[in-house]
Amino acid sequence: MQLPARVLDDAVSADATRPALTFYDDTDEGRGERIEISRRVLRTWVAKAANALQEGLDVQPGSVVLVDLPSPHWRLAYWALAVWSVGATLTVDVHEGADVLVTTDPDSDVAGDSDEVVAVTLPALSREFGAELRSGVMDEAAELASYADDFTAWDEPGPEDIALVQGGDRVSYAELLEGLEELPRGARTLLTTTDPGLLVRQVLQVLAADGSAVLVRGAAPAHAGQGADARLVSEGVDHRSPTALPA
Repeated sequence: MQLPARVLDDAVSADATRPALTFYDDTDEGRGERIEISRRVLRTWVAKAANALQEGLDVQPGSVVLVDLPSPHWRLAYWALAVWSVGATLTVDVHEGADVLVTTDPDSDVAGDSDEVVAVTLPALSREFGAELRSGVMDEAAELASYADDFTAWDEPGPEDIALVQGGDRVSYAELLEGLEELPRGARTLLTTTDPGLLVRQVLQVLAADGSAVLVRGAAPAHAGQGADARLVSEGVDHRSPTALPA
């Protein structure tokens, strides 16, 4: 079994400067934002988030972290990889009990029932959440930068430990890369699924296959008579992953 953290380390070792994720937000909220992060930069984001979970929030193997972020989104990707780096269980089911909640809505009923909450703001250049937070809520935009760029887990999960809870199903660490559509090695892959559990597995799969991903959230607009396909050609997309698990 290859742990997710090792998948990312291997990708960085193979080519640290190659894009890991290119993200387009075509929703009204995102207003056409484009973010590109290399494998090395992705590992830094993952390390900082993992250190926040482990050192700041006492997350470890056996802990459950609910990541309630939109899909597809680059922030969902690095928080998922951070949870797996710690060796904890990631859940994307909002009804599932969790030790820590990572969310864009720290005033929700789910957040009110959570002991530990991380408030996430989606725009890349945000330096604070932008609204008053209750005592004890971590402001990711303001606080994550204070954590170290390197991460060492206190302990590692076993193959049968639960890595992901999705739609009531429990996926072990050994099963994370199983049951997915075959991916060409080294591909530049388009990911558009709104299923957060599938999205984070696809991101891991892309990295394991020495590839890179283009994430597109929302409906892409046409520009000067050119549709979304023209943009994907310019990004070098040569594979599209499905938006649902194979039947």
